[in-house]
Amino acid sequence: MTQTSIRDMLYESPGPKAKKRIRFFTGLALILLAALLALVIRQFAVTGQFAEKYWSFFARFTTWRFLGEGLLTTLEAALTGSAIAFILGFLLMRGKLRRNRILRAVSTALIEFTRGVPTLLFIYFFFLVVPKTGWKPSAFWKITLPCAISACGVVAEALRSGVNAVPRGQTEAALSLGLTETRLFYKVVFPQAFRFVIPSLIAELVIVLKDTTFAYIVTCADLMQNAKVLISNYDAMLSVYLVVAVIYILINYLLNKISDRLALKLRRTAAEGSKA
Repeated sequence: MTQTSIRDMLYESPGPKAKKRIRFFTGLALILLAALLALVIRQFAVTGQFAEKYWSFFARFTTWRFLGEGLLTTLEAALTGSAIAFILGFLLMRGKLRRNRILRAVSTALIEFTRGVPTLLFIYFFFLVVPKTGWKPSAFWKITLPCAISACGVVAEALRSGVNAVPRGQTEAALSLGLTETRLFYKVVFPQAFRFVIPSLIAELVIVLKDTTFAYIVTCADLMQNAKVLISNYDAMLSVYLVVAVIYILINYLLNKISDRLALKLRRTAAEGSKA
């Protein structure tokens, strides 16, 4: 028996005609994108954006070390925020699945609130309001905590969808064997649910990583903040932002590849366990 993911359940495999349409529109989009890129490059060349003064500082080790320090801060904030979002999301998911109406209502309200409020408002709250209460978090936590709070509602709903995707028969079989609801959840339901939602969780990590670009608001020395410093020092906005954009694209591409491989590995492991 093969394990299916949420993605497999939501999207059917395209048929022959659909594949032809996909190839056609993909090719057309690539041609249009190439034409647009050529036009942009030509315009940059005309305006002198490829002059040596805008690119020569990238040949220095100090430039890449400075960007690397900002990248480490960005990754640390994204990973820490994602870990906190997972913990909060797990608690909210458990609360929403409880039989207690009050707990379920509170959890649902918090999930909808965190999903509905933009991340930027959470950041301004921690930047402008929280210090007035007497607690003055560092710039790192002023960006990490808002990103985590903003993501926890989405994580809770992703985990809940994974729990609901576990076949009901397994739950009934486990209860018939005498397992308590708590042991049933942690031993049977949640391990399977977690496998289902791994792609969704890593996609949320990508979103948290993107949200950390707001760190310049709280003057946290992340990748974007260090990029702004380079721009002010060398007056090279285009070249710096292009390099930073490539860095973000590579990181997100790597995360997506890790997501696909991890999900495939877990499905294979589950299938082998079922056969055994």
